[in-house]
Amino acid sequence: MKLRRQKSGLRRFHRCSGGERMGPRLEQWYTTRLGCLLAEQEQQQLDTELVNLFGYHLLHMGSPAEAAMLRTSRVNHRMRTRLDPDSRAAGRDERVLCLEPTALPFSPDTLDVVVLSHVLEFSNDPHTVLREVERSLIPEGHVVILGFNPVSLWGLIRLFRGGKGQLPWCGHFMTLTRLKDWLALLGFDVVQQRRYCYRPPWQRPRLMQKLMFMERLGQRLWPFFGGGFLLVARKRVTTLTPIRPRWRARRRIAVSGLAKPLNNERQHKGARFESDR
Repeated sequence: MKLRRQKSGLRRFHRCSGGERMGPRLEQWYTTRLGCLLAEQEQQQLDTELVNLFGYHLLHMGSPAEAAMLRTSRVNHRMRTRLDPDSRAAGRDERVLCLEPTALPFSPDTLDVVVLSHVLEFSNDPHTVLREVERSLIPEGHVVILGFNPVSLWGLIRLFRGGKGQLPWCGHFMTLTRLKDWLALLGFDVVQQRRYCYRPPWQRPRLMQKLMFMERLGQRLWPFFGGGFLLVARKRVTTLTPIRPRWRARRRIAVSGLAKPLNNERQHKGARFESDR
């Protein structure tokens, strides 16, 4: 019942029209001035984190789906995806995969790094997306999540524009606290979290340039109110060796009603000592 209530709540706050076709619309939003500003800061965050993550296979899902987003990664096999299987652009690009985030076509314990760029905000079932990521990751594998922070100026604008179906304001913005709770239930340990983009989400470039000082002040004075966040979590390794609980009583070899050999031997020794006297 609790899980059903959470899902119904997600559908209530997810007010984007078009269902699973949010990928192309979000890609188009990233071409705007505000989208380019956000993509620049997200690129800086990914450059800092991906250089420290190693492995053989990396999967990137979400927008923007550009190869430059993974430029600092040291993983040789990097896969990019588009969330719209009917996209003609995705069909022409052989290096881009078309898949469903809620049903990843990978064997368990296969991927080393998974990057989710605003996938959870526009998914009708973000719990299943995270479960698929956990299933596909190897033990000690990492997931990197980029999201919008509802406790920020961006979240405030969402309250006024989200009901109109405009991207990205119609998506479901999740708090870091809720996201960390979900990851903990799936067996992840959070190793890094940062917030960024402290300026208000305005499209005027001159005004945004004048408000550049808010980025420096925001990291010092109000670090929790960044418009976007980055979270890195590591899949926890479970031990396969069963540990016997200490409270479990040991099995007794001696049959009840018979004297123990140790006590019987002590009685014989005491009798011999009395007879010697």
